[in-house]
Amino acid sequence: MAIDTQVTTTGPDVTAPREDRLTGRAKLVLFVLCAAQFMVALDFSVLNVALPVLGEDLGLSRSALQWAVTAFALPSGGFLLLFGRIADLYGRKKLFLTGLVLFGAASLLASTAWDPASFLAGRALQGLGAAVIVPTGMSLLTTTFPEGPLRDKALGISGTLLSLGFTIGMVLGGVMTDTLGWRSTMGLLAATAVIVLLLAPGLLPESRTPDRPRLDVPGAVTVTGGLLALIYSLSTAAQRGFGGADVWGTLVVAVALLVAFVAVESKSPAPLVSLPMLRRRTVAWGNVGGLVTFSMMSTVVFVLTLYLQETLELSSLSTGLVFGVQGVASALAGSYAPKVIGRLGARRTLIGSLLGQGLFTAALLAVGEESGALVATIAVSVASMFHLGAIISYGLTVTSGVPDEEQGLATGLVTTTQQVGITIGIPLLGVLATTRASLFDGVHTVLLIDAVTVIAAAALVAIGLGRTGKAS
Repeated sequence: MAIDTQVTTTGPDVTAPREDRLTGRAKLVLFVLCAAQFMVALDFSVLNVALPVLGEDLGLSRSALQWAVTAFALPSGGFLLLFGRIADLYGRKKLFLTGLVLFGAASLLASTAWDPASFLAGRALQGLGAAVIVPTGMSLLTTTFPEGPLRDKALGISGTLLSLGFTIGMVLGGVMTDTLGWRSTMGLLAATAVIVLLLAPGLLPESRTPDRPRLDVPGAVTVTGGLLALIYSLSTAAQRGFGGADVWGTLVVAVALLVAFVAVESKSPAPLVSLPMLRRRTVAWGNVGGLVTFSMMSTVVFVLTLYLQETLELSSLSTGLVFGVQGVASALAGSYAPKVIGRLGARRTLIGSLLGQGLFTAALLAVGEESGALVATIAVSVASMFHLGAIISYGLTVTSGVPDEEQGLATGLVTTTQQVGITIGIPLLGVLATTRASLFDGVHTVLLIDAVTVIAAAALVAIGLGRTGKAS
């Protein structure tokens, strides 16, 4: 097993005999872990187009529909770091399987919901299950596949499926809702969880840190509370803007708790987050790159959806085809990204990918009020290829060189950055498009800010990481 001797493990050596080729068993292990990540990514978007139908069926008002999304986002983002650390201490495989059971049961509850309360309870439990699955799945991946070509390849496949899951969810959600009803989307997630759960126990190795220090409860309370408050405030702002007292109140609480978390961690004998780890340039600047690439690309998808459907008046199917092309482009990028990283190194690939994403986001400014679907399809697809490169390379940048006993923490930071990035982009920039008198002008403004932000981030990450060699 390609796991450090400091980590207690059981199970077969899935990476033998070659260091640069996946064996048959390794492919099965990777399939199980990636299927779980794909399932969670699918859940982020598969329900979006079904919300109006869902609301009418369950009696959810338009103002309450946001909770179909927020009820999932709150626990899935808020508890990531906590469960990542618990998995380090008590067993990643054990917690991963527990998360699958919870996610599957919650999806079944959501698919059979009889009123708003039962549906939102199912969504919240889905989010909690996702908060367990994502960091444990990622840490199982990074501790199973050794640093180098195998891990690059594994993370490349995982990153591709993460991006595809979000895109496919938007297309698949519309098709399933129109043909089978919105409940089928939740049923699909339940069925996927069952399939992964049947395969995982016999394939995945167990791993944990050999010593079990006490869990940092004050750190867990402050960081979880801070993330919950942050995600709630930004999710609410996405629906109602930043004018509400509850938005600013929870935002202030979030900042206060996160500041308290840093103070707690600096004095804790067994911190939930190692501050020296956060002072690593690769961890700090890698996560900055990840935060920017996720937040800005989610915003691009949001405003392009508005532009294609409301400005160009394309049908849902035609809009779905645009994002379908984007998904294919992302898949192609995912297959080539590990080779690029092997040649250039993760850090250089991250910087170049951010720059490419920013430049092709700027190319979207060429779309017009009467036409622009072709330009939008090409530009967003190429931008997404660079985005996929940024996803894979930032994950490698953050986790490279981190001891196996801290991989749960490192991957928890990676996945927390993903969740926060997806959450903050639309409320911070999307409202500029929806509140302007002219939607087209608003979309242009958002795309310009988006492009400038990503290009500036590429420059800052380059400076922050300093001069790097190919191996890094």
